[in-house]
Amino acid sequence: MGVAMKNILEAILNDAPAAEFASIEIPESYEAVTVHKDDVDMFAGMTTREKDPRQSLHLDQVPVPELGPGEALVAVMASSINYNTVWTSIFEPLPTFGFLERYGRTHDLAKRHDLPYHIIGSDLSGVVLRTGPGVNAWHPGDEVVAHCLSVELENPAGHNDTMMDPEQRIWGFETNFGGLAHIALVKSNQLMPKPKHLTWEEAAAPGLVNSTAYRQLVSRNGAGMKQGDVVLIWGASGGLGSYATQYALNGGAIPVCVVSSPEKAEICRKMGAEYIIDRNEEGYQFWKDEHTQNPREWQRLGKKIRELTGGEDVDIVYEHPGRETFGASVYVTKKGGTIVTCASTSGYMHEYDNRYLWMNLKRIVGSHFANYKESFEANRLIDKGMIHPTLSKTFPLAETGQAAFEVHRNLHQGKVGVLCLSPEEGLGVRDPEKRAKFETEINRFRNT
Repeated sequence: MGVAMKNILEAILNDAPAAEFASIEIPESYEAVTVHKDDVDMFAGMTTREKDPRQSLHLDQVPVPELGPGEALVAVMASSINYNTVWTSIFEPLPTFGFLERYGRTHDLAKRHDLPYHIIGSDLSGVVLRTGPGVNAWHPGDEVVAHCLSVELENPAGHNDTMMDPEQRIWGFETNFGGLAHIALVKSNQLMPKPKHLTWEEAAAPGLVNSTAYRQLVSRNGAGMKQGDVVLIWGASGGLGSYATQYALNGGAIPVCVVSSPEKAEICRKMGAEYIIDRNEEGYQFWKDEHTQNPREWQRLGKKIRELTGGEDVDIVYEHPGRETFGASVYVTKKGGTIVTCASTSGYMHEYDNRYLWMNLKRIVGSHFANYKESFEANRLIDKGMIHPTLSKTFPLAETGQAAFEVHRNLHQGKVGVLCLSPEEGLGVRDPEKRAKFETEINRFRNT
């Protein structure tokens, strides 16, 4: 770490006044986790499971990018691993350099993003270092978290719901200069206040998955969950599922949590869930072979759900595994119910029996991240202590490859954090009184 970066870190750790950040020297380069364009064929011929993020992710020294209008440079104290980190690292379903090339063609300033390396990461907590022209809401020294929605807002299609902007991108996945680094470049309207009762690593964990779960379940743009709804949540102890479980419980719904081990079942119980299905213990085989699904297994899942709920089918299915589970999800949803879907971590090509959809008036709703308002609402609930970070493990920046590997192999529980500039866990709490108020709940969810 160079002298300038050490000075930035010292200022943050000492809670320096804003005026100091406004005058602090910005280094010419910084450490960042990258994938390289020259490596995109390194896993050719391998199965998805064989591909290893530890081989493709690099820790590089990279130049600080030019700061443009409406943008901010942020000193990143912590970040976290999302499934898009895994996708980028294994170059599936396609290398992300195509995203950067297309973005680079949109306007002159966007050319910065089209590089032979991609700085990844779609979460951060940190401190604003500089803001570009036209930024009034944020200033050097502000402690922030960032959501990952990057839009241009030059088209009216995005003005009612920013996710509908035709130039909508996920920062750190479809743009460069992401959060798994010492410095990140973001649009200033991605920034939100850091919850003062959380550590840097706790504050960095919820961003992408928390906002995604909010839109998918709570928002009118998603399932519009209401009190009393029975909600089937796949992967209920994981990065996405653990927030969906909290939203269901917090919103008066009835979660039915699907997990893959007794340990993950216990995590859901600790969150307050009552109805839990261990899919491995039950031995569900939704596919007879690669091409043929097994409707008898759908029926067996539906029977299990009704046993738990006292005879009720599910109003909403929170779908993110995709191909492996989608046929079952459509089947078990009650008449008039909703399957709300994102991610498809087990495969994008879904198959289901359309008779169970059309003849029973069910709906499939696609959901992708969250708009500005939804992201702020999700962060507000974190700040209010109504939703808590589900952080189970934290790695140093140099071990991001191992962190991504564990998410890729489903060896994790909740979110996996990454310390960037922060030298150790437990730093960054600015409101000890508020921390004490929520300490028990924070620790309960952190001990996933």
